[in-house]
Amino acid sequence: MKTLGMIGGTSWHSTIVYYRLINDLVSEKIGTQGNPELIIYSINIELMREQDCDKINAKYLEVSKKLEQAGAEAIIICANTPHMTYTHIQPKLDIPVLHIGEAIGKEAKRQGLKKLGLLGNKPTITGNFIPDYLKENFGIEVLLPSENVILKSHHYVSNELTQGKFTDEARSFYLERIDLFQEQGAEGVILGCTELPMLLDQEDVKFPLIATTQLHAKLAADFIFQN
Repeated sequence: MKTLGMIGGTSWHSTIVYYRLINDLVSEKIGTQGNPELIIYSINIELMREQDCDKINAKYLEVSKKLEQAGAEAIIICANTPHMTYTHIQPKLDIPVLHIGEAIGKEAKRQGLKKLGLLGNKPTITGNFIPDYLKENFGIEVLLPSENVILKSHHYVSNELTQGKFTDEARSFYLERIDLFQEQGAEGVILGCTELPMLLDQEDVKFPLIATTQLHAKLAADFIFQN
């Protein structure tokens, strides 16, 4: 099995979910007598809250190089938003960064989905790292919510979900947004925050939810077993 480097901490709640999912997926193939070799570097979430792109890029490159030097054969960033660093760090590494957009695109292709709504925090929704990746590599169109919805979603993610708070108010807000995306012609919705699948479940709606955390973890597990 290959050794995987994990960059976590944004938030530590989602990092735990990534760690558990990757181990569970590997265990399905090898049994519970063993586990994959994982190297975890947990970053202080305050770095992302500062929203200083240059500082964020520099830190993620520093951490990625440390993981590479420690023996990681690939890196997975255990959150959606930090993929804003991908185009900065990937060209400077000799190992691949497993892009979350790849996991989203493969699942959307499997389901035959070509138009997806996107939910998450403000940097994820307004950034181009998910929409551009999906358009360029899979021909998928991404619909974005209105500005006031983006701000409210950012509030829930930053002040509740990443702090381990999962309220009925937040759940109702996101379910309403999902209904609106469907009215606008979306064929599914990307839950573009690693904590959103902890708040919402596919059983809550009769509409495809692309849960990035689970799909990204599967992409990691598939890499671990590559020859």
